[in-house]
Amino acid sequence: MSSRIFQSVIVQMKEATDRVIGVVDSSSTVVASGELAQIGTKLEDVVFNEGKDVTVAAGRTYKALGGFAESEYTVFVDGADALARTVCLLASVTLHEAKVYYEEKHDRAAFIKSIISDNILPGDIYARAKELSFSTDVARAVFLIRQVDKNDLAVTEVLQNLFPDREREFVVSVSETDLVLIKEMDPTTESEELLAIAERVEALISAEFAIKTVIGVGTMARHLRELADRYKEAQVAIEVGKVFDTEKTIIHYEHLGIGRLIYQLPITLCEMFLSEIFKKNPIDSLDEETLYTINRFFENSLNVSETSRKLFVHRNTLVYRLEKIKKLTGLDLREFDHAIVFKVALMVKKYLNVQAAKQ
Repeated sequence: MSSRIFQSVIVQMKEATDRVIGVVDSSSTVVASGELAQIGTKLEDVVFNEGKDVTVAAGRTYKALGGFAESEYTVFVDGADALARTVCLLASVTLHEAKVYYEEKHDRAAFIKSIISDNILPGDIYARAKELSFSTDVARAVFLIRQVDKNDLAVTEVLQNLFPDREREFVVSVSETDLVLIKEMDPTTESEELLAIAERVEALISAEFAIKTVIGVGTMARHLRELADRYKEAQVAIEVGKVFDTEKTIIHYEHLGIGRLIYQLPITLCEMFLSEIFKKNPIDSLDEETLYTINRFFENSLNVSETSRKLFVHRNTLVYRLEKIKKLTGLDLREFDHAIVFKVALMVKKYLNVQAAKQ
């Protein structure tokens, strides 16, 4: 990977000088050069720096990358004059800094990935963060971006360009379909702002790749060690959303409500709950029209007049239907407590149907 970094920098430096600049590794093989034909060949006349500043041999000027004698790479520039020396010194420093920047960026991303994957001990987080000059106690938001209908590796690069601050923003690939965006935020950031960021990401991926995404948003991490938990929250948000909010493409963990609790219950407990609530008749005895009426009634805050208007039926017709439901289930949806129980029961049934479909 270092050779790609070197080559990119050398190509840009060609605009500033007509001297050929290149880099050889410890085996004298050219790994990057302003003359593409040289790449992969060996320079037999290489004289590696032995602690010296600059070395001249066979019409070329050499210098260890970054000025370190133990460096595994050496920079060369065609020519043995003062200009060649100057270009070689500048190239050595520039290429070394580019290499360090890339490696630090890569190490930081790997560090973040190890944290969210629980592949690092809590005590090691502090030590590693210190090595990488990583702030531990700043607020960070965690977004899990899942590509649904298809996936493209280029999405990672596009998101990195959207969030270019390599000190405070990280885009990490965790699987073929999943990317994680970790972004440093103001501690007072509201959930609306997090959802706005997710909307930007969704819109960009849709526009650039025509890929549908589902984005889970965790609560704010106040410390580096909390990132793993916030990542799990984003995972739960997506999974719960697939059950209870199938139309949503952006789901915030804070907005999951009672669905989050139901999702964490054992299946046997859910089945027991339904059998205890529907003693007279099982919930499956309700036909599609009745269930549709019930859901509209809930959507209109148990308001009979408003629901009948939305259903385009007479008020008395709706009252008749509610009485019928009461006889079948023993629950009067016009009473708040009964309505809550019934609403939870519908969600539990939906959860069980999804779990059964997975088996």
